[in-house]
Amino acid sequence: MPKPTTKTQIIETAQKERAALEELLATLTPEQMTQPNVIGEWAVKDVLTHLFEWEGMVMKWYAEGLKGKIPAVPSEEFNWGQLPQLNHAIFLKHRDKPLAETMKIFKASYKKIMKVVEEIPEKELFTRKVYKWTNNNPLAAYFVSATSSHYRWARTTIRKAVKK
Repeated sequence: MPKPTTKTQIIETAQKERAALEELLATLTPEQMTQPNVIGEWAVKDVLTHLFEWEGMVMKWYAEGLKGKIPAVPSEEFNWGQLPQLNHAIFLKHRDKPLAETMKIFKASYKKIMKVVEEIPEKELFTRKVYKWTNNNPLAAYFVSATSSHYRWARTTIRKAVKK
């Protein structure tokens, strides 16, 4: 799938991928949502906590950048070379969260990130080096990664696990 080059494309692609993910989730029972081994010991609900944590991180980086700060990206504890460790920490943080709470946060986080994207001027999304924390990447790359790309990954991963 080509990378979005306009804000409208970011929004439409995120909406399309999210709808496809939610359509798949609607076919699953609570037992299927909480059964481990989707990715290692992760259940479907753990994939969803992974998504909302990453949405939250991107929104936090953006908010800090708006204040002229340079956030620790991806986190205070982990660098980009340590993504498996960061993702495992996210899993450990949320693994005991009930499914109903996970779903509530999952839905609320999506609404928040889409609202943030809608409010960002298009030029700001696609101009490189607007924020020091983005290095040479456009801001759009971070939002696409946390939305449509991540939703597609989650859907594909969950679909494969359910077929087993």
